[in-house]
Amino acid sequence: MVRNSFETDLENLQSLMVRMAGLVEESIENSILALRKQDKELARKVYENDDTIDNLESKIEKICISLIAKQQPLAKDLRAISTALKIITDMERIADQAADISELIIKMDSIKHIKPVVDIPVMADYTKRMVVNAIDSYVRQDISLAKAVCNSDDEVDSYFSKIVLELINIMKNNPETVMQATDLMFIVKYLERIGDHATNIAEWVVFNVTGSHEHIS
Repeated sequence: MVRNSFETDLENLQSLMVRMAGLVEESIENSILALRKQDKELARKVYENDDTIDNLESKIEKICISLIAKQQPLAKDLRAISTALKIITDMERIADQAADISELIIKMDSIKHIKPVVDIPVMADYTKRMVVNAIDSYVRQDISLAKAVCNSDDEVDSYFSKIVLELINIMKNNPETVMQATDLMFIVKYLERIGDHATNIAEWVVFNVTGSHEHIS
């Protein structure tokens, strides 16, 4: 009977994590759409929804702690619970980065972009795909997909370097663009960090399945 209750709680835990992941993915998507369209209302929605994600993280954390304290989980279950705790931390930080991006979009409201916003959404879509695949690898416990996410991080880093270099050249040629170029640099930096957090999630998936946590290259 106790084990059945434990299994039910684990299923509830995973369901909440999937819900949290969906909100995080939505935040990334909306923040980039807001950037592309210069939509400050959509950006504000992303910023405000961060509280909902924070609340979900807190709820999941309490369930994890309760499972450890009350149910005396087996080693494998304990690994699953500790993995969940690590993953929700990374998901919450991803949501924070999306909120930070949205805050900058609100700041840049109605200001004409110094360059066509093409590469940044491409980088953002790639980063979002990393997050989606990282979460899918957790749900499916798919090591191959998790490793593919880790290997994708180099592509995000490449976009980051390319865009920053372009922005630096723009600032050199036109000092009046420094403020907006700096804001755009922060945006791509936040995207690069999102990729890092997606990689962290994938590495924790590998740990959960194999019991070994090491950097994947």
